[in-house]
Order: sequence, then C-alpha cells, then structure tokens
Amino acid sequence: MQAFEIQSMTCGSCAGRITRAIKDLDPQARLEVDVKQRTVRIDTNEDRPSLVAALTEAGYPPSPSAN
Repeated sequence: MQAFEIQSMTCGSCAGRITRAIKDLDPQARLEVDVKQRTVRIDTNEDRPSLVAALTEAGYPPSPSAN
C-alpha cells in the first residue's frame, strides 16, 4: 500500500477523478481516499513513479513530502 498526500484534493469530485486516473493505470487497484485529510492510499502492483505520473497528469500532483 502506497500513501500520497494530495493538497489539491478538496472534494468528492476530486476524489473521483483521482480514482479514475489510478483505475485507468491499474483496473485492479484498491484505493482508500480521505478527502478531509487529503490523503490517498493505493494498493497496486504499479511502481510509485507510475502512480505519481498518473496523479500529476490528472491534475493532482502528490506533495513532495508524501511517504
């Protein structure tokens, strides 16, 4: 499970776009999205750079300090 902090995620619509971006990359991915905390946890076999690229392309770049 990989965790990301996404400061630009502010609502449910943002969460939906983030989910679609990750599911386009890996349809089997499981996500835990917390809009209030602005965090996303992703269970996938994709590597972290691919996830960062998909999130960034969708308009939701993770914070550099994300674990």
